[in-house]
Amino acid sequence: METTIAAISTAMSASGIGIIRISGENAMDVISRIYRSKGGKKKIKEVPTHTIHYGYIYDGEELIDEVLVMIMHAPRTFTGEETVEIDCHGGVYAMQRVLDTVLKNGAEIAEPGEFTKRAFLNGRMDLSQACLLYTSDAADERDSVDLGGRRINKKKKSQ
Repeated sequence: METTIAAISTAMSASGIGIIRISGENAMDVISRIYRSKGGKKKIKEVPTHTIHYGYIYDGEELIDEVLVMIMHAPRTFTGEETVEIDCHGGVYAMQRVLDTVLKNGAEIAEPGEFTKRAFLNGRMDLSQACLLYTSDAADERDSVDLGGRRINKKKKSQ
């Protein structure tokens, strides 16, 4: 895959932590443009694979968030590509600001299911595994919507 993609990997809700995932051949270039370590000396592109690093995400000179960044080099990643996960503060605003900064610095927004598609195309899973992952995600979403609807109905009945 020639493009580097990014997306929010956790629910867009008021939560303690949000995860932004970046995958593709330029993932390390993107993170190196926006990440600064606490001392400012660490070169994130040069760190070993499967390691986590404390620091900050910047948009130019503007501090966006305090983060943990996980670096995973291909091919030992979900997609089989260079992958970065940014653990930032949760909540819609914080996650969106970090994602916007990632997109502004070279990544493109991922389409729904694109990480799984890349994993399949790169031989990281077979078609049955990809379908199972897709249907289990859809079932989780249906269950969440159904549960939410039951809660609303229960509240209406008790009022």
